[in-house]
Amino acid sequence: MSTAMTIRLDPELEERLNRLAQSTHRSKAILAAEAVRDFVELSEWQMQEIKNGIKEADEGDFATEQAVRKTLTRWGANAGYATTHVAT
Repeated sequence: MSTAMTIRLDPELEERLNRLAQSTHRSKAILAAEAVRDFVELSEWQMQEIKNGIKEADEGDFATEQAVRKTLTRWGANAGYATTHVAT
């Protein structure tokens, strides 16, 4: 079972949605429902990852300096490490 919902789109976005619906032979409603579902799933995942990160930080679970250096070396860049690193 599904429910109906009204949304407001600016004219340019509505036209783009119309063209996409035509080219994919799908309704605007189906495309919009898929877009909302994808957005909600991504947002839920992001929020859970943030909560997990905060929990790890609260528990003192951080990467070691050696692990950070290894990752940066693997990427082939210092990512500003030399200029932002503060020795302890």
